[in-house]
Amino acid sequence: MFNNDRLLVQILLLALLGACLWVMAPFWSALFWGAVLAFASWPLMRLLTRALKGRESLAAAILTVGWMVLVLAPLVWLGFNLADHVRDATGFIKDVQVDGLPDPPLWLAGVPLVGERLVGYWNTIDQQGAALLASVKPYLGQVGNWLLARSAQIGGGILELTLSIVFVFFFYRDGPRVAAFVLSLLERLIGDRAQYYLDLVAGTVQRVVNGVIGTAAAQAVLALIGFLIAGVPGALVLGIGTFLLSLVPMGPPLIWIPATAWLAWRGDYGMAIFLGLWGTFIVSGVDNVLKPYLISRGGNLPLVVVLLGVFGGLLAFGFIGLFIGPTLLAVAYSLLLDWVGDSRARQAIKASNE
Repeated sequence: MFNNDRLLVQILLLALLGACLWVMAPFWSALFWGAVLAFASWPLMRLLTRALKGRESLAAAILTVGWMVLVLAPLVWLGFNLADHVRDATGFIKDVQVDGLPDPPLWLAGVPLVGERLVGYWNTIDQQGAALLASVKPYLGQVGNWLLARSAQIGGGILELTLSIVFVFFFYRDGPRVAAFVLSLLERLIGDRAQYYLDLVAGTVQRVVNGVIGTAAAQAVLALIGFLIAGVPGALVLGIGTFLLSLVPMGPPLIWIPATAWLAWRGDYGMAIFLGLWGTFIVSGVDNVLKPYLISRGGNLPLVVVLLGVFGGLLAFGFIGLFIGPTLLAVAYSLLLDWVGDSRARQAIKASNE
C-alpha cells in the first residue's frame, strides 16, 4: 500500500512538472537569454553589490537599466536610421524609373570573354526598364508580404529581448539562490560530481559568450574602419548593424556586400574593390580564427568538439543552439571520459585483486 501511494505521488509530481513546463513554454527563449546575460555579467554584479554594501536589489536594478541603455536604445536608434535609408532607397528606385540606368562603366566592356555581352545586357535592361518593372509588378505583393512577415519576426525578437532584460533583474537578484537550488537537484541526481558538471556547464557557456561577443565586437570595429576608409555614409550605423548581424552565421556580408555594390554603382571602383577584399578576408575572415580560439581558450575540450557543438547547435536549435550545442557536447564528452576512467579503475582494481 505504501509503494502504491509513493508511486501515485511521483506521478502527480511529474504531471505538475509537465503542466509548469507547458505554462512556461512561451517564455523559455526569453528566460534562457536572460540567464545568459546575467551569467555573462555576473562578475560586474558582484562588484556592484559590494560597492553598494550588499544591496542586491539596487545593484540588479542598476545593471538592468544599464542593459536597457546598452541594448534597447541602440536598436531603437538603428531602427530610425534604417527608416531613413529605406526612404533613400525608395527615392533611388523612383529616379531609376524616370531617368533609367546610368551608362555602363567603362571597365565592364573590358571584362575578358563576356564584357560585350554584359554591356548588351546593361543596355537592354536600361531600354526595357519600364517593361521590366511591369513584369515584376505582380510579384511586388509577394515581396511586400515577405517583408511584412520578416518585420513581424523582428518585432517579436525585440519583444523577446525586452522580456529577457526584464528577467535579467530577477536572475541578478536571485542568482545565488537559483544556483544553490540547481546544485541541490544535481546532487540528488548524480551525487558528488554535481559541482564539477555545474562548473563545466558554466565555463562552457562563459567561453561561448566571450567568443560570440568578442568576435562580433572585432568584426564591427574592423567593418567600421573599412567603411570609414571607403567613405561609405552612415559608417557608424553600418558598424552597429555588423555587430548585431555578427551574432548569426554569415551575417556581416549582408552589410558590407551592399555597401560594396553601392560604391561600384557610384563608379568608385577602387574603393569598391578595397571594401570587397576587406570584407571577405578581414571582416568575415576573423570569424574563422577568433571565435574558435576564444571559445576553446581556457577549456580542456578538443577544438573539434567545440566547433561541432557550435555549428551543430545552430543547425539543430537555431541561434540558441550556439550555447546549447557546445554545452551538451561538453557534458557528454566529460561523462564519457568519466565512464572510461571508471572502467579502467575497476579493471585495475580487479587485476590487483587477482
